[in-house]
Amino acid sequence: MTPLLTGVLVGAGIGTGALLAIAGARRIPRPPRARLRLFGGERRWWAVALVAGLLVGVVTGWPVAGLLAAVGVLGAPWIARATGDLRTRVDRIEAIAAWTAQLRDVLAAAAGLEQALRATTTTAPEAIRAEVTTLAGTLSAGGPLVPALRQLADELADSTADVVIAVLVLAASRQARTLAPLLGELAAEASVQARLRIRIDTARARTRTSVRVIASTTILFATGMVVFNRDFLAPYDTTTGQLVLSLVGAVFAGAMAWLMRLSRVEEPPRLLITQPGGRSS
Repeated sequence: MTPLLTGVLVGAGIGTGALLAIAGARRIPRPPRARLRLFGGERRWWAVALVAGLLVGVVTGWPVAGLLAAVGVLGAPWIARATGDLRTRVDRIEAIAAWTAQLRDVLAAAAGLEQALRATTTTAPEAIRAEVTTLAGTLSAGGPLVPALRQLADELADSTADVVIAVLVLAASRQARTLAPLLGELAAEASVQARLRIRIDTARARTRTSVRVIASTTILFATGMVVFNRDFLAPYDTTTGQLVLSLVGAVFAGAMAWLMRLSRVEEPPRLLITQPGGRSS
């Protein structure tokens, strides 16, 4: 068996084993068959990771290098979308604040709560318009108000929205007369919270930038050494060298994951959570 074929087989085995191990550790539920697309969504990165692991394993002849390359490709989207996820959450909080202010204005015009909720369907911010439209549809179909509000809380899945919806649930069950002023205060508080999250994220953006710079520099340096000074890396051709390389890779991956964890903005606990069986807490 030629060394090239041996490298291909070893790389394929290592890459496949790594992907299966990561999938098992993450416990990713199997999506519906109709949604499985090889080059769409997360599946695309699994395919790219497999190809990258095979390619690196064949070029270097190091099974551990193929494993590290596959893990690195799978981790790249997580690092890249950290900022995007926070921006999405901030946009949703700002949308909730604007929608709450709209409800306050409609209620101030002597409208009922259900009428006010349906009236904000066309004016709700884009970030939550689909959820508000679903709520209005449920109410128009004669659905009860409180369960519809709890369903809205589940769809938004946001702690700020939970506070607003909890107030609406109490108002629906107890006929609160000071609902409009209270919604105004909640809208202002939500706007303040969105600004605070932006400030916190700006402070932690340096850590995310450091992670990207360190990871990119390390990859470029390792690639340059493999291409231009392979003799310097000859000790890694042995079994002991592969064990050392796996240890180095594990320490590096752990350090990157730790830095990314430090850069995350923790979400506050939710107030309304649907329990198994349809109950809410």
